[in-house]
Amino acid sequence: MVAAAVSHSLKTHRQNRSLTIQKLADASGVSRAMISKIERGDAMPTTSVLGKLAEALDTSISQLVGGPVASSAVTVRSGDQPEYTDPNSGFVRRSLSPLYQGRGVDFVQNSLPPGQETEPFPSHRMGVEEHLFVQSGQLEVTVGSEIHKLSTGDFLFYPANQEHSFHNTGDDEAVFFIVIDGTGAQTAKK
Repeated sequence: MVAAAVSHSLKTHRQNRSLTIQKLADASGVSRAMISKIERGDAMPTTSVLGKLAEALDTSISQLVGGPVASSAVTVRSGDQPEYTDPNSGFVRRSLSPLYQGRGVDFVQNSLPPGQETEPFPSHRMGVEEHLFVQSGQLEVTVGSEIHKLSTGDFLFYPANQEHSFHNTGDDEAVFFIVIDGTGAQTAKK
């Protein structure tokens, strides 16, 4: 179900921007063959690939994964919160908030199995910030060349205009929430 949603959404975002697969490949650094496979539903992208595609399309991973769109008060039931699992690391990203039209805020819940780490997420646009809270577990967050060691209850803020990755250094699953605030990036574009 997620693969079909990503497949359709990626193709729609690309076509809405009048991009060929080759132009998206050039802008994102993701191969033309991989983009084609994702759009056909033949491949499930890693979180790193999704991040590169989202940045090249000037959108978010949540927008690519899908979910309900907010225009007024919206309740997003658990079953309607899109969940994406990275096929390599087992990293799970659940989009909790609705998709806000014209706003750049995503609220996501993440989990990472013990000993696993994500591929680096690509740099977001200038002005995008991330607010991370560790619900449970041990987590190393690498932002650029800085490593931040976090435990249950710890909070980390960072400008997300540099590569960042997550590594579960504990013996239990790490569960952490991130608010991705792209409103500063939208202001910079105007």
